[in-house]
Amino acid sequence: MTYTIKQMSELTGLAPSTLRYYDSQGLLPSLKRDSNNVRIFTEDDYKNLKLINCLKKSGLSIKDIKDFIDMVDEGDGAIEKRLKLFEKRRKILRQELKNLQEVLNVIEYKCWYYSKASKEGTEAGLKNLKPSDIPEKFQKARASLLNLPFNQI
Repeated sequence: MTYTIKQMSELTGLAPSTLRYYDSQGLLPSLKRDSNNVRIFTEDDYKNLKLINCLKKSGLSIKDIKDFIDMVDEGDGAIEKRLKLFEKRRKILRQELKNLQEVLNVIEYKCWYYSKASKEGTEAGLKNLKPSDIPEKFQKARASLLNLPFNQI
């Protein structure tokens, strides 16, 4: 099955201008054109665009994605380079996930805190909470907010 740029845009959620840009940057090397020079997208192009979108979300630049596509075109001789690219990206993403988890923990603590304040109609009773008054799952988040070692909250 083939698709027009408009149809591919609808399928992928990418603007037609983005699809044209990706094509101009060499990210869609197998993209065909008809006799009027109109882009004709295939299922393979769709799969490639899904991967490109994933790689973009992972933080890879257009240049890095182009480098990856070139590595794929190199064949088996570039398997190690591709592996290194993805191992490096995985390490970065794991660190980002860790950082985001710490942020989420603080947000969860704040939700708990303000939920209690809302029920009580005031924050007054919460200002000087002892660690034992705070659910264990929020104690580390509170400590990070106070910039104190965990055992001193």
